[in-house]
Amino acid sequence: MKKLKTSIENILCSGNKVIPGLLILSVALVLFSCSVEPPTTIDGNAKIELFAMWDTSTVENNPQYIPLKNAKVILTSEYGISVSKTDDDGKLHLSGLPSSKYSISVRMQHPLDPNILLVGSVRDREIITGKVFQDTILAKPISSTGISINEIYCTGPVNSIFYFYDQFIELYNASDSIKYVDGMMVMRVSGNNEGKGPGADEDDDGDIDGVTYVFKFPGKPGEQNYPFSPKTFLVLAQDAVNHKNTVSTSIDLSNSNWEFYNQFSANDIDNPYVPNLLNIRADRTVDFMINLSSDVIVVSSGVDSVWEDGIDIPTIIDGVEYQSSVSVGKTLDNRVDRGFALSPAKYGGHSLQRREPGSDTNDATLDWEIIPNPTPGYQ
Repeated sequence: MKKLKTSIENILCSGNKVIPGLLILSVALVLFSCSVEPPTTIDGNAKIELFAMWDTSTVENNPQYIPLKNAKVILTSEYGISVSKTDDDGKLHLSGLPSSKYSISVRMQHPLDPNILLVGSVRDREIITGKVFQDTILAKPISSTGISINEIYCTGPVNSIFYFYDQFIELYNASDSIKYVDGMMVMRVSGNNEGKGPGADEDDDGDIDGVTYVFKFPGKPGEQNYPFSPKTFLVLAQDAVNHKNTVSTSIDLSNSNWEFYNQFSANDIDNPYVPNLLNIRADRTVDFMINLSSDVIVVSSGVDSVWEDGIDIPTIIDGVEYQSSVSVGKTLDNRVDRGFALSPAKYGGHSLQRREPGSDTNDATLDWEIIPNPTPGYQ
């Protein structure tokens, strides 16, 4: 057999054209071997060597750069998200990586102030198999001093009846002072699909467009009737009921802090013991529902309540876009957030949550993670 294979190779590679019909399969294989060179490098062998450090000038009179010990390192690419940690010298060595563009974020809680996160990042670095990517990342302090969206549960529980009415949005007050939610608006921004996309500044006039649902806290912006205590969570339930009574794998939202209630709907559930966010779009007669796999959620101060011509960006408190794939194009304006979160699978019971409560670096790709179960009111 070896001699036969050798003779076929000699015939084919020397240019002879007369080939016995019974050798067609062998010929095809040999032709392929003659015309295609085997790969010299196997993909999945790229390496990253990082050194992370931070400037202590914010806490010391004699500033110096010191390593970020045991800091969280988040890598994102077309292949997904992975989390590692630096060693005691602030270094991280990774190997066996596929070729791709990577964004890398290093983060650690400030050693003296829990309200401050030390964050450093690089975006869209080309990592090539067979080569070593080396970089030094300098982390800077980012203070979490306000209200932010902290968790989005959109996917629905594990079930076979397409039940997703246990959705909720969770807010967090990361500051050390009482905030007030009077007049604030919570919006789903899923329209504007024929232009730049949901949450984009369509006319370049300083606002985001595509608002489809707008629900509002009672009162007016600036009033102080509805306090939001520091370091606490507010759960805004689609329906503030015990959803376990319908689907056993669901959650109990009967003790939520607020409930979305559409006063223009004849069928919307209203828990009388939970205060309501009310619909300000009379043309919408359904409950506040968000997409199970991709959407844009925005919270604003309510100072600009004219949603028809877009919401002014300076009035936006926080906004998060989530998508089902890392390859989907981002649409939310970069002034609101520079990235998007990767959403869990539909009807899987998983949830989206910030990696640290209230830590908002304006890059949802790195700020958010998928967690196994929803955690309304805690983290």
